Amino acid sequence: MTSKTQSVEKELLSRVYGRGRGNVFTPMDFLDLGSRRAIDMALHRIVKTGTIRRLARGLYDYPKTSELVGVLPPSAEAIAKALAGPEALRLQPAGAYAANLLGLSEQVPAQIVYLTDARSRTVRVGRQTIRLKQTTPRNMKLHNRTSGLVVQALRYLGRKHTGPEQIATLRRRFTADQRREVATDARWAPAWVAEIMRAIARED
Repeated sequence: MTSKTQSVEKELLSRVYGRGRGNVFTPMDFLDLGSRRAIDMALHRIVKTGTIRRLARGLYDYPKTSELVGVLPPSAEAIAKALAGPEALRLQPAGAYAANLLGLSEQVPAQIVYLTDARSRTVRVGRQTIRLKQTTPRNMKLHNRTSGLVVQALRYLGRKHTGPEQIATLRRRFTADQRREVATDARWAPAWVAEIMRAIARED
């Protein structure tokens, strides 16, 4: 192993440690340290030491551990951020996953969907499939906001399956500031979703 190769591996490992356990990454995150070939070789060697784990082709993590269950699986959010890349950070949970995050569904979906303005991509990690679905700028308008999660969850549930029970669940879940945000952002939602969003914020 050349000194340059050792240097790339050392710097890469230092960055992995610096980001902490639970971080998921791809070779693209380290291209400032050397060539793609050098990065791939360094990752391969570090995987063999057991320090990091190869989750799928071109996808790795520095896993969290537990005294009770050992090595833990990576979070869906960490995987999605890694897949989106270092410059495409806009992600919006959608579908059944959005409903689950808001407590509107107890089922954790086998396929977790994120809307993104990055390119579409799907990867399977363990028993879960993480899908990045490229969408329109309008659908990303509310990304990283409580209201964005509400819009996607309600669109998944559908009008016929959204009523007083779901509205009450969201009212209990949200703070007063979050309810006001939901009401303000209702203008960006489909008409029937906007009506429910305003109902969530309304004081009885």
